[in-house]
Amino acid sequence: MDDEYAKLIRRMNPPRVVIDNHSCKDATIIQVDSVNKFGTLLEVVQVLTDLNLVIKKAYISSDGGWFMDVFNVIDCDGNKIREEGIINYIQKTLESDDAFFLPSLRGSVGVMPSEEHTSIELTGTDRPGLLSEVCAVLADLHCNVVNAEIWTHNSRAAAVVRVTDDSTGCAIEDPQRLSTIKKLLCNVLRGSNDWKTAKTMLSPPGVMHRERRLHQIMFADRDYEGVEQGRIEGKSSRPHVNVMDCIEKEYTIITMRSKDRPKLLFDVVCTLTDMQYVVFHGVVHTGKMEAYQEYYIRHVDGLPIRSEAERERVVKCLEAAIERRASEGLELELCTEDRPALLSDITRIFRENGLCIKRAEISTVGGKAKDTFYVTEVAGNPVAAETVDSIRRQIGQVGKTILHAKWNTSPLPEPPRETGMSFLFGNLFKARTFQNLKLIRSYS
Repeated sequence: MDDEYAKLIRRMNPPRVVIDNHSCKDATIIQVDSVNKFGTLLEVVQVLTDLNLVIKKAYISSDGGWFMDVFNVIDCDGNKIREEGIINYIQKTLESDDAFFLPSLRGSVGVMPSEEHTSIELTGTDRPGLLSEVCAVLADLHCNVVNAEIWTHNSRAAAVVRVTDDSTGCAIEDPQRLSTIKKLLCNVLRGSNDWKTAKTMLSPPGVMHRERRLHQIMFADRDYEGVEQGRIEGKSSRPHVNVMDCIEKEYTIITMRSKDRPKLLFDVVCTLTDMQYVVFHGVVHTGKMEAYQEYYIRHVDGLPIRSEAERERVVKCLEAAIERRASEGLELELCTEDRPALLSDITRIFRENGLCIKRAEISTVGGKAKDTFYVTEVAGNPVAAETVDSIRRQIGQVGKTILHAKWNTSPLPEPPRETGMSFLFGNLFKARTFQNLKLIRSYS
């Protein structure tokens, strides 16, 4: 009954999206006004993130049952959003009745065939060569990887892989064959000393956002535990998360400083949402290298964080959310003609050259494979240039392939410690922003 009432209120007060390319010289401003619902902020950020838009600033307010947010966004090349097709898509999607009523993505890890492909979700202990072994099993079972995303963090690995039958190009539907795939992959994931239960199952029914699903898999796998043992001493790119009380309004204040990167806001909001926290106010500001975020939150039961144990858990979970997608290692971008067992061959070559895959994004469009790998040496050291040259020569023997290495030679700055002054500045900045938002709404 409550859901029907919420839908009625929403129909009476449909969301409104204003896209402004004139008020800011270096970014497109997107303002979203809507009746508030738990998860609204995540759904808006998800729409923008899926378009590969970079959110440079965000001002969030959702008190009083009304959601009002302003984003300053640019495209991946640093330009304003000029393409009419993208602008119309944002407007249409965020103003549609279904935009904020997507099905819940919570649930068990699993595998599900669709008409186009079969989705497989994996989780287990990370180790060198793991992805190569998984790809080899899939190749032996005549499964062609259409697209995939693999994350590793704190000794855990998770993946969402979409495969087809390499002879028909369609989804795999035979129950016995699916059972064999699950069994063999689970054996690979367990290895000889997996201290947690590895999982290989079909994806749950319903809408599945791949990157949010990866966050959920790793969160359910408790990859945030034992983080101290998994951290590299002196690593300057680590996020700094602080949790404080705001007694006057009974909020919990969370401030974060971290190296800036695409999809950072999505990763943080996704984790807060799945931990059942509501963001009432917030400010996001990114500089050339660093991002600052400040949120005023409560649990969905209306209470702020009360215990020290809950406070520590929130800090660890947010640090893990930021670190999961951190671009650790050398970025290798591979472009070639797709063919059966291609991914198995490529990952085998990486393994034979002593490389460890920390993260990967696999995609196939129109018969072309475009894969991105983030790799280190097995010991965690940077990859030598001669190793990349050797891999290029070997990959060249398995087809017409372009392998591009993106070297990063610039040192990472040490994030400054949180100070009372920076926190006060954040509050003043937010207060002025919310006042401006009210003025914008009153005159529009």
